[in-house]
Amino acid sequence: MNWPATERHCLTPAPGGLALVQELLNTASAGHPDSVDLLADGALDRAQDWADLAVRGWAGETGRGDVRLVLAADDLLKLRCLRDQLGRALAADDGSGGAVRFTSAPVVVALSGDGVLTVEPEGAGARWLASAVLAEALLAQASGLWRRLKICRNDSCRAAFYDRSRNNSGVWHSVRGCGNAAHLRACRERRRTQQESGVEL
Repeated sequence: MNWPATERHCLTPAPGGLALVQELLNTASAGHPDSVDLLADGALDRAQDWADLAVRGWAGETGRGDVRLVLAADDLLKLRCLRDQLGRALAADDGSGGAVRFTSAPVVVALSGDGVLTVEPEGAGARWLASAVLAEALLAQASGLWRRLKICRNDSCRAAFYDRSRNNSGVWHSVRGCGNAAHLRACRERRRTQQESGVEL
């Protein structure tokens, strides 16, 4: 399991390094009673276990060597803030939110002997992870993949999913789960409104 936060919600990871962005977003509990916030205060061991797997998954997806990331207790708040900013940015992209200013993080752009440019994260702890996540978000924007990373519109869920639909029209991470629940709520609301207005069904 390379993407524990995403896979615990039974979601397919986004392609390539974008999966790291999705993974950070899915560290939130996403409204599921049996899932916890992997970056909650006081849960440094759980956060470190998550980071070890996520960074290993990212390294494998992007062809990098092993990275050892060590989180400190004060990194958890920083990562939750970054997660919240990313979530608001994705909501802004779908027209349901306002503009969001990202946290900044340093990266190194390297040119290899074969002429390939790479973007390498810098720093330690939360700073390194923010650098990797923001670099992957930038690369996804440049390649057109960013618009397919979405937050489920079910307010009690908010899981991050990669929309693989042909026309990029997905709004729920699960049509059967969150989509059906939304349709059922809308149907009940229409029925209630019609009954209150005296309209026969």
